[in-house]
Amino acid sequence: MTSKENPLVRLKDVGQSVWVDNLSRHLLTSGELKWLITEDAVTGVTSNPTIFEKAIAGSSDYTSAMEKLVRATESAEEALNGLMIQDIQDAADTLKPVYDETKGKDGFVSMEVSPLLANDAAATMREVRRISKLVNRPNLMIKVPGTQEAIPAIQKMLFEGFNINVTLLFSVERYDQVLEAFLKALEQRLEAGQPIDQIASVASFFISRVDTSTDKQLEAKIKAAKNADKKAELKSLLGQTAIVNAKKAYRHLMVVSESERFGKLKEHGAQIQRVLWASTSTKNPTYRDVVYVEELIGRDTVNTMPENTLKAFRDHGEVQVTLDRDQETIEETLKKLQANGIDVDQIVQDLETAGVKAFIDSYRKLVKCVEDQRKSILAGAGRR
Repeated sequence: MTSKENPLVRLKDVGQSVWVDNLSRHLLTSGELKWLITEDAVTGVTSNPTIFEKAIAGSSDYTSAMEKLVRATESAEEALNGLMIQDIQDAADTLKPVYDETKGKDGFVSMEVSPLLANDAAATMREVRRISKLVNRPNLMIKVPGTQEAIPAIQKMLFEGFNINVTLLFSVERYDQVLEAFLKALEQRLEAGQPIDQIASVASFFISRVDTSTDKQLEAKIKAAKNADKKAELKSLLGQTAIVNAKKAYRHLMVVSESERFGKLKEHGAQIQRVLWASTSTKNPTYRDVVYVEELIGRDTVNTMPENTLKAFRDHGEVQVTLDRDQETIEETLKKLQANGIDVDQIVQDLETAGVKAFIDSYRKLVKCVEDQRKSILAGAGRR
């Protein structure tokens, strides 16, 4: 397959970046990340506690580094921090040519602040500063959960010049708050005489989980429906919510990017806060395995794909701009969902709460994994 035939490469031509959602030491040491950058036009990497836990627990790639860190640190969290920092630095160095080539618009690697701090703005800000100092790479993007409590921290960190990936966004309302915080931060920097041309940010909008939750309610209603027409109407709504929810958010981005307000910032070199589609693997086996890539293609966006989705799209993905399609059906679909007792606002709020909890659980599991390995290493050293 030539680069012109590769659907992943062709996404770049329509203004969408491909990031890979799978940071591991093997991805770095095997040369796979370099290959993905060269052959698939991958321009970024994201990670989270779940991904790190799988990488550390599922391979021996970290054994040597773990043994050294255990002797140099006093806790599992310190050792974990050391492992993560090394991977982030190596990924950032691998992506640095992309960062340079795009003049700071792409080539980022994301590292998450501890999800335990999701509802503590002051602690989140301290952690952002600490991580940035330790990693010490210009193409680091720090992930901060987009909870209501974290919005002030996000604005302050952007004002201070950090690249921020606002994650765990499900609702359009919350996304609008994040976009407003971004604009205010840049405006405040201009007022303070600070440059804004090197600040990059993405807003990570989660996709497949929305359909998983909505479809579960729809399936129950289909089963209970007595009328054939009602069953047909409910079935027509399956697999629709996540995409219309995302398209509504994207519509807001387009309005802002073309506004006079952002135009003034753009005159000073500002780049728009791109929306990043996260959780884009297809959970329902009856849906097309690349549906959450194909239906969400457009400029000023990023799609961060897990390995299986990336491979599937490379193999049979179809590239055409789709985010601006069917805009007139967004409100119609949402009204149909509401009329059938599906409260999308409540669903996305519940998903935000559950998403934070899931990352906290994954983080604690990750710490326990490192602690178990740490105890094993220390016990072995004691026997020698």
